[in-house]
Amino acid sequence: MTTPARAPLARSAAKLAKRVAEGEPPLGRARRVGRMLRELTATHPDAHCELDFTTPLELAVATILSAQSTDKGVNQVTPALFARYPSALAYAEADRAELEQMIHSTGFFRNKASSLIGLGAAVVERHGGVLPHTLDELVKLPGIGRKTANVILGNAFDVPGITVDTHFGRLVRRWGWTEEEDPVKVEHAVGALIPKREWTMASHRIIFHGRRVCHARKPACGACTLAPDCPSYGTGPVEPEKAAALVKGPSRPFLLARAGIPEDAAPAPAPGDTP
Repeated sequence: MTTPARAPLARSAAKLAKRVAEGEPPLGRARRVGRMLRELTATHPDAHCELDFTTPLELAVATILSAQSTDKGVNQVTPALFARYPSALAYAEADRAELEQMIHSTGFFRNKASSLIGLGAAVVERHGGVLPHTLDELVKLPGIGRKTANVILGNAFDVPGITVDTHFGRLVRRWGWTEEEDPVKVEHAVGALIPKREWTMASHRIIFHGRRVCHARKPACGACTLAPDCPSYGTGPVEPEKAAALVKGPSRPFLLARAGIPEDAAPAPAPGDTP
């Protein structure tokens, strides 16, 4: 049931959803996307790559390991891994059994070990042991697809890139920025809406929002600062107290304050709980 205070938002969202479904005018969409990007910047000033790394190769390795795993889980593995394998040559010459043991907890460890050994060998053979810094060269390396390449480019080389992970794709479709499902098509569609210089940070902010507020099964609509421009408002609870209970992460107090909700309005979700 929608509370009276939230009724105007619900009506506005319904009108916006109809406009998006019927074909939102390009200028209107551009303005809406601009407002949402500005709000994301204010809501997630701490947005960043949550994988720990100090070199481009370390980020490539960490990103490969993050497939079907969490950044937190990867960060628990990589300190020892990076110390044991400090170069592309070290990965190329790695003992498979030892490498698999070190990355076992990240899941799919056999496939990931093959990717890391192959990555090391390819970087040594084709690039003199130095990870390349162009999209075309990166995607030709074992274990590196377009998403991983954009993560590396944007965060290790300061080359703008859009990272279309599950959170990113879900949110931009939920927001009516695109209807595309294919990650490459999503990347191009959203890239046309965002200034290129903002691609990397916009990706971080959207992913942060997906992890902390706009969850897959039950988004915290009533605690979302993007609600006025979201055609999917009402997909999750709109009551502030119920929505507040869904907001996650270390910045939860700040996120609730941005939404005008007292931190003690609802208990924090249990650690590891994903709505």
